[in-house]
Amino acid sequence: MSTPPDQSARNEGSAPASATARGRFLAHMRAADSYGLVLIFIIVSYALAVSLHGKWAQSVVLFAQIVTVWFALRTSDARRRVLMLAGGLLLVAGVVAIIGLFTGTAHHPLTLVFVVSCLLYTIAPISIVRHIAFRQAVDEETMLGAICAYLLIGMAFAFLYFAIGRLQAAPFFGSNGDGSISQDLFFTFTTLSTTGYGNLVPAGQPGQSLAVSEMILGQLFLITAVGKIVTAWRPRAWKSDEDP
Repeated sequence: MSTPPDQSARNEGSAPASATARGRFLAHMRAADSYGLVLIFIIVSYALAVSLHGKWAQSVVLFAQIVTVWFALRTSDARRRVLMLAGGLLLVAGVVAIIGLFTGTAHHPLTLVFVVSCLLYTIAPISIVRHIAFRQAVDEETMLGAICAYLLIGMAFAFLYFAIGRLQAAPFFGSNGDGSISQDLFFTFTTLSTTGYGNLVPAGQPGQSLAVSEMILGQLFLITAVGKIVTAWRPRAWKSDEDP
């Protein structure tokens, strides 16, 4: 039995709007100039940091951070001077990471490179916020950019905690030791989101003051930046026929 023409037309015209929205989202995630790709790199670098162990793990994680920061700066159209500065720092960090990867040594140089990574992970979200602030419309790219900036802020604090734990005399987490990269990442995001499980706590300064600063910064970012974007953003699939 054949389908009536009018019913067939209705079926074709009533294709789920969610499928169209999903297609646009996937296109954003795959695009070379989209924050979706930056978000993928952030997730991959986080997964590597929490899953890899051994002397060579730090070098692999650092290399992943280098790629992530570079794509974040490129996507956010960072200024030429910022790109040149970041390029020089990334080159130095890459050389040290490669040396550590093949030798399994260079503990202190790798710690200093984590300080450099912290600086770069501070520059990247600033560049992203500057870029999305001047966008004329609040769309998928704006939302993805805000998420990337938020995650990069958390990871910047994690690398700072890691470096401090290796440079100061006292253990960063007291009886729990200096903390691994995985533990620092866990601590930073529970602090940034003010979840605070309490299983990892900085034993002294400057870790305690930095944790307080991260909590305040995380809440201000969620309220002012992400909250405003979520309020203003309306995916195309949600718009009614009367909307322009």
